[in-house]
Amino acid sequence: MIRFDQLSVRYTDAPHPAVQGVDLTVPEGELVLLVGPSGAGKSTLLGAVSGLVPHFTGGVLSGRVTVGGRDTRTHKPRELADLVGTVGQDPLAHFVTDTVEDELAYGMESLGIAPEVMRRRVEETLDLLGLTELRDRPIATLSGGQQQRVAIGSVLTPHPRVLVLDEPTSALDPAAAEEVLAVLQRLVHDLGTTVLMAEHRLERVVQYADQVILLPGPGEAPVLGAPAEVMALSPVFPPVVALGRLAGWDPLPLSVRDARRRAAGLRERLADAEPPPPNADAHAVPNAAPVAVATKLGLRRGRIDALRQISLSVRPGETVALMGRNGAGKSSLLGALVGMHEPTSGTVRVGGKVPHRTGPRDMIRRVGLVPQEPRDLLYADTVAAECATADTDAGAEPGSCRALVGELLPGVLDTTHPRDLSEGQRLALALAIVLTGRPPLLLLDEPTRGLDYAAKSRLVGVLRGLARDGHAIVLATHDVELAAELAHRVVVLADGEIVADGPTPEVVVSSPAFAPQVSKILAPQKWLTVTQIREAL
Repeated sequence: MIRFDQLSVRYTDAPHPAVQGVDLTVPEGELVLLVGPSGAGKSTLLGAVSGLVPHFTGGVLSGRVTVGGRDTRTHKPRELADLVGTVGQDPLAHFVTDTVEDELAYGMESLGIAPEVMRRRVEETLDLLGLTELRDRPIATLSGGQQQRVAIGSVLTPHPRVLVLDEPTSALDPAAAEEVLAVLQRLVHDLGTTVLMAEHRLERVVQYADQVILLPGPGEAPVLGAPAEVMALSPVFPPVVALGRLAGWDPLPLSVRDARRRAAGLRERLADAEPPPPNADAHAVPNAAPVAVATKLGLRRGRIDALRQISLSVRPGETVALMGRNGAGKSSLLGALVGMHEPTSGTVRVGGKVPHRTGPRDMIRRVGLVPQEPRDLLYADTVAAECATADTDAGAEPGSCRALVGELLPGVLDTTHPRDLSEGQRLALALAIVLTGRPPLLLLDEPTRGLDYAAKSRLVGVLRGLARDGHAIVLATHDVELAAELAHRVVVLADGEIVADGPTPEVVVSSPAFAPQVSKILAPQKWLTVTQIREAL
């Protein structure tokens, strides 16, 4: 269905090709997963299938890509639109209309599909993706995960034969991610749709893949094979594979169910050991005044009660994970803590100040927010210019921000335009800019979106160091593995209310939705991460 024929792509001014010597075939009606470290060329490879590379991105494409017999060099994306549906990393960049139902119909209108067919397909897609209750909602009022489902729905309605997805579950809570993956399974199995998908959260998707394409690094030749074979040699792999490698299981398990069947011996070896608490070398400073306190906080956004009766305090040195389904109120709570939203009822204090009544210059030294869309913080034309501005704004020593960028993003050049960074690299740059001010309270909204496992590990190292130095950290995340590695405490929100608040092992081990892979495999023992098990053995 998709044929790569000695494909290479080099962008203007880039010292090396983004991808090189790609020569492989993706068969019809298979779900093929594209994996590899950040910056290895996954988005470039996907763009070459939809025609966005090189027609929109520029650069030089040599070799060729054919999809259903059409050559993407001679067919522009609009000439492939009936054949290939594409969903990028950022759903907001995808939308053309204002409401959910209009967005689902738009692609079909541009292809001239008959109105009665359009109506039927919109209804089918609303049901398929669980969007029926949101049909009349303005897209701007949806949560990130709801927007992601609308973006996927809008490319499904024209019934393309090929779906190209870049990080489709990165913004979704675990339950919503499972729904989307179930839909993709159905399309592959029932309709014979070919799905090519890049995803960093391999713990969610690898067990559904028919084949895996590994891009080991920028410009390196890809490896195509069965999921278990590729995972055995891949530099990126989910916790279930890490546990399998550690325990010496062969073949490697790809799902929690496979691993549970093999785990009896490992459970026995761990029976007498006690798991250490997460992030044990950093902890809340006893008797210190909280850096943030919310008391009976309520927040209305439009017609919706985004937060109700939220009471929460965060102490220096404490790392708190906010979890809950898409639209539960996590981002709204972070917005209230940083002063973006004025509470409708109750109070918020950060560093003794009322955030929404305090000027930005004063707040920047008390609290920093890394938003879900890192580009909201990025205005300059180069990494160096962004860093120089961050140093000035924070009153920091020149070079402070650049040193943080070097730690989080090894190998990124000063002259690089932030627009040319991958989603994960942009996030790391935004984090470095916020950290330059060394705020006592750091807020992160979905900080691992678009990060590979190596980048996530570097992020965990930086955040642990900050917690050790007494910074309080609050992260809104769907990444259960991150919460298990980093959070002292988990607060679960639902419909704007706190429904659970306690130490990480107690909250996540008992939750089917928010338990990490290791705790599902080794339950009822309270292990959370492969790191804990490696130390115990």
